[in-house]
Amino acid sequence: MSEAAAGTRSRVLVVGATGRLGGSLARASLAAGHPTFALVRPHHFARPDSPSLAPLVAAGATLLEGSLEDYQSLLEAVRQVDVVICAVPTKLALEQKPLIRAIKEAGCVKRFIPAEFGLDPTKVQIGDMDYGFYEKKIEIRHLIEAEGIPHTYICCNFFMRYLLPSLVQPGLDAPPRDKIKIFGDGNTKGVFVKDGDVAQFTICTIDDPRTLNKTVYLRPPGNVCSMNELANLWETKINKSLKRIYITEEQLLKEILDAPFPLKMDLIFIYSAFVKGDHTYFEIDSLIEGTQLYPHVNYTKVNEYLDSLV
Repeated sequence: MSEAAAGTRSRVLVVGATGRLGGSLARASLAAGHPTFALVRPHHFARPDSPSLAPLVAAGATLLEGSLEDYQSLLEAVRQVDVVICAVPTKLALEQKPLIRAIKEAGCVKRFIPAEFGLDPTKVQIGDMDYGFYEKKIEIRHLIEAEGIPHTYICCNFFMRYLLPSLVQPGLDAPPRDKIKIFGDGNTKGVFVKDGDVAQFTICTIDDPRTLNKTVYLRPPGNVCSMNELANLWETKINKSLKRIYITEEQLLKEILDAPFPLKMDLIFIYSAFVKGDHTYFEIDSLIEGTQLYPHVNYTKVNEYLDSLV
């Protein structure tokens, strides 16, 4: 019987709780009844009424002063909990190494969820185009496994706040109402999940023996969409046909070559998802798909999200 079933709840530490996903994770943990701690940098900790901390405090989180650069603070924080969830940005992925060391030394953590929350880095087919973006995550995975740390990897693909607000039109802030670029043939499917929903699914895994040392994928029905399907949905909502401009793989690769940062990375991720199919080209077992594991979790579907953009 899991601790949750036995009437107790694991104590959870969220690293990166002042970020959008981290905040969602902390709130989801608290809503599920877990005593929840947030590791907070000293400059934030000095102002618990700041906009980034006030919602955590109001929800009942316990603030712990510390940072990934302060090993002793990490060790002290980790020793107080059963589960550690890290939600730092990918550019800081390798800074999780001291945290892994602290988890190993503390010896009390029964589950670590590292800062993945995107595509499965072991499935990406875009070669060396990503400027080391996925290599960092793979390096962290190798370290976790080498140290024998119990873990769960969460692969949610794209957050809804990324690319979907423009209907996958880099440079636009809102969906187009006259013409739309379709990358590739428009039939390859990508996956979008809202931050708060990712957080709910993540918290469901922490006391679940089925997800121990596994990768959990999120492919929610209604959120696995091709660019043609997105265009069709949007046309229905605005009651207007869009002119579709199809961008071939060769054209997109040239655009990527010529584009400045950060546009270049947006185009690389579009190429990965909607041309190479990195979100969906491989089969996954229902035993490791979040909506199959936790059918009780209500999540926002793409169709519903697009209603908010009309």
